[in-house]
Amino acid sequence: MSGVRCLLMRGGTSKGAYFLASDLPRDPTARDGLLLRIMGSPDPRQIDGLGGAHPLTSKVAVVSVPDDPDVDVDYLFLQVAVDGAEVSDRQNCGNLLAGVGPFAVERGLVPAEDGHTSVRIRMVNTGDLATATFPTPGGCVDYTGAARISGVPGTAAPVVIEFARSAAPLLPTGRAREDIAGTTVTCVDNGMPTVLIPARSLGLTGYETPQELEADTALRDRLEGIRLEAGPLMGLGDVRDTTVPKLSLLAPPVDDGAVTTRTFIPHRCHTSIGVLGAAGVAAGLRIAGSVAEGVARLPAHGDRLRIEHPTGFLDIEAGVEAGTDGSPVVRRTAVVRTARRIFDGTVYPRSDRTAPTSAPSPSGAADDSPSR
Repeated sequence: MSGVRCLLMRGGTSKGAYFLASDLPRDPTARDGLLLRIMGSPDPRQIDGLGGAHPLTSKVAVVSVPDDPDVDVDYLFLQVAVDGAEVSDRQNCGNLLAGVGPFAVERGLVPAEDGHTSVRIRMVNTGDLATATFPTPGGCVDYTGAARISGVPGTAAPVVIEFARSAAPLLPTGRAREDIAGTTVTCVDNGMPTVLIPARSLGLTGYETPQELEADTALRDRLEGIRLEAGPLMGLGDVRDTTVPKLSLLAPPVDDGAVTTRTFIPHRCHTSIGVLGAAGVAAGLRIAGSVAEGVARLPAHGDRLRIEHPTGFLDIEAGVEAGTDGSPVVRRTAVVRTARRIFDGTVYPRSDRTAPTSAPSPSGAADDSPSR
């Protein structure tokens, strides 16, 4: 079987396969079937493909030349389920976004400047825009540097991502608080539909490990009940077979952060937090009357917030102000991530005549990934 040109890259705290759209089938059904074989799904170990047996390492970025002169590249994110024959485009991924700019330069879609290069990116899943800036000394991408992010060993070059203001309402239900499935929550969308839930309202401390939370079947059922009821209220329709909205549990900070989080994506508990998920949490902390009141500890000055998560923290700048109708709107969202090229070459997919015989079940989710 012929191979497909592919670049495997770590983006933020995720890992994914990056492709040019021109190297994949144009038909979405054929494309998704090919990607399932490339990633090794459905199989809990993804032993016959590139996937890493976890939603955070079973991701795909498809990059193409846009039809908009104000945008440099289009980025389509696809979440490939691990043990299910499912590929979803219902959300973005802010972590893989960190690798899109470098990939565009590597593939010659965007010329590099001598020093730093900025790439304007349209996230096809939602139409949202972002600009990624990263070092390109001598016109080549430099992945080495001193930036450190929690959940990733070592250091790398910083990729500064600034998100354009979204036209979607920050409060998709129009209210700062909702009573959903017997729990008071705040529904936000700052690039990722997210439901904020005080951990104490679920009888939790919010400091439990992801493994402890995932093992709690009663908690899983309760969270899924909240998610299914929140979906239609947030304008997402029936979310039974989707990975949004995400659910973030909030607890008082442990160290010098603004809040401690445990995020479900939507059924696995994230070992850190996705970029867009953190953007939603950060904006939610600044909304008057949200469930974050009495839980979060906000800094006296500036937009920067430190979001604590199971393996460290994520610093994000999020400013919220009153819109013309008095409702909260996001003024600015920016974050520093890192990315690293792991390999660039040809991937050989499993033959489509040797599909797994096991009955798959849907699973998986992106870190941070919105759906509108």
